Amino acid sequence: MSSITIAVNGKAFTATLADTEAARRFASRLPMTLDMAELGGNEKYAYGDATYPTAGASVVSPIEAGDVMLYEDSCVVLFYATHDNASYSYVPLARLDDPSGLAEAVGAGSAAVTFSAAN
Repeated sequence: MSSITIAVNGKAFTATLADTEAARRFASRLPMTLDMAELGGNEKYAYGDATYPTAGASVVSPIEAGDVMLYEDSCVVLFYATHDNASYSYVPLARLDDPSGLAEAVGAGSAAVTFSAAN
């Protein structure tokens, strides 16, 4: 599997998986729906019930709208706005092929986000 579908509030996005062990393990657990909380006006995040390998973690800057990252070993982060990242380390999981409309789809506050194998 090289791509996944990310659905939020009735809008589906296609994403390409990163070439990391964490991304492969994440994909092997799909489908999953996470209740993702708002943080900083640029991301939604959720701590899951599984841990993933963090080899390859790095400070990534800038972070682009549409990046799906792993923070620490169990926090999935969906970035819906581009911003500079000065100090946090992430492992790439996936990248939306076209993040147009993502910020509107996730809205304010928490959002239920479903990750599944692409059709």
